[in-house]
Amino acid sequence: MLHLPLRIGTRGSPLALAQTEATITWLAAVCAELSAPGAITVTAIRTTGDTVQDRTLAEIGGKGLFTREIDDAMLAGRIDLAVHSVKDLPTWLPDGIVLAALLPRGDPRDALIAHGAASLADLAPGAVIGTASLRRQAQLLHRRPDVTVVPLRGNVSTRLARVGHDGLDATLLAAAGLARLGLADRATALLEPEEMLPAVGQAAIGITCRTDDAALCELLSAASDPATAREVAAERAMLAVLDGSCRTPIAGFARHGAAGTLELVGLLARPDGSQVITGSKRGAGSEADAIGRALGEALKTRAGPGFLSW
Repeated sequence: MLHLPLRIGTRGSPLALAQTEATITWLAAVCAELSAPGAITVTAIRTTGDTVQDRTLAEIGGKGLFTREIDDAMLAGRIDLAVHSVKDLPTWLPDGIVLAALLPRGDPRDALIAHGAASLADLAPGAVIGTASLRRQAQLLHRRPDVTVVPLRGNVSTRLARVGHDGLDATLLAAAGLARLGLADRATALLEPEEMLPAVGQAAIGITCRTDDAALCELLSAASDPATAREVAAERAMLAVLDGSCRTPIAGFARHGAAGTLELVGLLARPDGSQVITGSKRGAGSEADAIGRALGEALKTRAGPGFLSW
């Protein structure tokens, strides 16, 4: 039996709140009891990643920066579930917390927002691109070693506003995030995975809850989107094997093919783009975990000792 009101925890950014509203709509469709007025409450929680804006994520400490305080609130019983961008989730969740459900995945691609250029290839030599993502930085510099990448943090609107000012020619943002904020038209170009491999879990909204809340776990897991769950399982299994430091650019993207197959593409890189290692594995969707683990092991072997300790 669910205990009402159901208390949702989330970050307080406009994107996080938009994703929480989408989750509330999804929950109300899943369980009529949750569509009643007052059945759900929302608590915005400020995380370390939100508070510290003057350093890159790698410099702050990398993993769990956008989840730790939310996890603490859940384990302390102040919230019942949390809404996350799956790409922000650490490889391993704290004991007592489970990723119980995934909403249908959005557009997994990265979007280029550029001033005076229509594509990555169209950027002028020496163009300045702002991003805090080592994954994006490495792939950009591998394709365009003639451009300059500078740190750029802040919420979506802040980063969009910087393009075309103070010498910043372009930035990259998640297409799904732009769409959820009603800003899809701000994208100059959408980059296919072959050009910019997405982050593990990109465009997926995940719901976590306490493992001892049996009723809530059952409700969420029964309603989780199965296709997204398989894709995310493969990507996160690969990530778990690699277990790179917060200074290691890692990308992974799974998609379904014909007859229930699942293909996972993975990438490891040096932050300066000087070395990029890619690979792929394909199999039955029901073997998502095994596909992810196999690709992770293959990439680790190809990278060799020391690559993941950057």
